[in-house]
Formats: sequence, C-alpha cells, structure tokens
Amino acid sequence: MDQIHIRELSVDALIGVYDWERTQKTRLLIDVSIFADLTDARTSDKVADTIDYAKLATFIQEKAGATQFELLEALGHFLCQAVLSAFAVSSVSLAITKPKILPDARAVTVTISESKSNAQ
Repeated sequence: MDQIHIRELSVDALIGVYDWERTQKTRLLIDVSIFADLTDARTSDKVADTIDYAKLATFIQEKAGATQFELLEALGHFLCQAVLSAFAVSSVSLAITKPKILPDARAVTVTISESKSNAQ
C-alpha cells in the first residue's frame, strides 16, 4: 500500500474542555498520513489517478473548522471518518497537535488511526 503524508497542516478549530478555550478558535497542526493504491498514478503521471493533496488539505481544514469538539481524540475520530468517506483511501492516521496547552510542554499531540475495515 502506498502512502501520502501532509505535515503540519494549520487548522483553526473550536476545541477544548475549559470555558476559556471555547471563546475562540485554536490553531492546531495536523499531520495526516493516508494509505491508498497509487499504482495508476505511478505509471500515468496524472493527478486524476492519485489523491489530490490540495483537495485533501482543504477538506481537512474545512471539516475541522466547522466543528466544536472538546477533545482532540473526538476531533481526530471525526476527521478520520470524514476522510475515509470522501477519498479513495484504505486507511488514515491523523496526529493533531495543540501547541502551548500545558505550562511545561511545547505541545500535546494525539494520534488517531482508522481504516475502511473498522469505519463506523
């Protein structure tokens, strides 16, 4: 299975447990890895035969921006399910980083992975 990775995609989302976190959107960084059969793209050299990276990135930004989750885990699950439904991929893994949320840490990252076989 072939893979495509997008690193540190900036996403603004309303996320957080505390009231002060829910007053405005937070900038998150998302690393997305998708697994798909890219055999046709390898030989055709045509964008129509692969996953359009720009469309995938915009899709994730728009979906995340329209949500209101408390937990990164819930946002990750939602986004994985959305990608699996909208794109010809067999599985997806999202690492969502929320910077500056803990006083003694640069960031917190939660990684969620889903595949078509366990999609709900």
